[in-house]
Amino acid sequence: MTTTLERVAVPVLALLASALLFGLLLALYAKVDPLEAFALMYQGAFGSWFSWQNTLTRAAPLILTALCTALPARLGLVIIGNEGALVAGGVAAAAAGVAVSGAPSLVVQIMMALAAMIIGGLWIALAGGLRQWRGVNETISSLLLTYIAIALMNHFVEGPLRDPSSLNKPSTHPIGDTNMIGTISGTDVHWGLVFGIVACVAIYVFQRFTTWGFAMEVIGGNPKTARMMGLNVDRYVLLACGAGGAAAGLAGMIEVAAVHGRANASLAVGYGYSGILVSFLARHHPIAIVPVAILLGGIGASGGLLQRRLDLPDAAVVVLQGIIFVAILASETLYGRLWKPKAVA
Repeated sequence: MTTTLERVAVPVLALLASALLFGLLLALYAKVDPLEAFALMYQGAFGSWFSWQNTLTRAAPLILTALCTALPARLGLVIIGNEGALVAGGVAAAAAGVAVSGAPSLVVQIMMALAAMIIGGLWIALAGGLRQWRGVNETISSLLLTYIAIALMNHFVEGPLRDPSSLNKPSTHPIGDTNMIGTISGTDVHWGLVFGIVACVAIYVFQRFTTWGFAMEVIGGNPKTARMMGLNVDRYVLLACGAGGAAAGLAGMIEVAAVHGRANASLAVGYGYSGILVSFLARHHPIAIVPVAILLGGIGASGGLLQRRLDLPDAAVVVLQGIIFVAILASETLYGRLWKPKAVA
């Protein structure tokens, strides 16, 4: 019970501290009433049905990219290459969609999803392999792989895969309107949100009720003990990293098939980086990722309203996200201190 309370209370305290610091910055440097700003943020994120749809649309890729960090974290790894897996998956999905564009739309979408998940999974599995076999820090390698993925995306969309008609913004050939993923009935929210929620529930069940999930927890607790018990640590690391990368790759596919219709620089807009924050704020818990992603999606959706009403830069919400991330990291020292067990006489 105490552990559960801490897992909820510590992130909440970090959020409150972040809001307080952000409010002080608005008041002291931007000369803006913090209460008015927070009211506008709520209005832009959750104040109307239109706002809710915008928030949920933004939350969809955050859920999937958060899993890219959450799954390896189960084994004690810190993966932050989410953006790279999303970009690589998006380019692979666009290429696959164009290659099989003459097939039925369901076949095209499945092929796009498979291509994105395979490439995204291999991309993050590479970071896990470098850690296990070469001793390379997975945090650094996954981050550097992100820059490589973005560079490769620029190469392909401006070179071999470029649509000659995309003059001002180099892009791949479009996958076609018939191959786009539709929206949930009665809304403007695409099905990517459902895919993300289903993935989180499935991963929770896997981690909670399977021997593989228990084995991953053992490895995360003490890899040396896990090896002594006969567990193949290398295999579990590669599978966890691959599954996390596949989730982020699927996010890239959804951005192509539900939003842009093709791959271009719009894939690298920061969803992967925000997914890292979502995972840490949710304590890497698959179910908790969903509401946290909606919260962060709402913060991102409110940026435009702050810009229009208060003349704040649209990136002001990015500053808030950065403050939250620092607060979450700093709050790690509070675990085990808020509720100390009473000594037994």
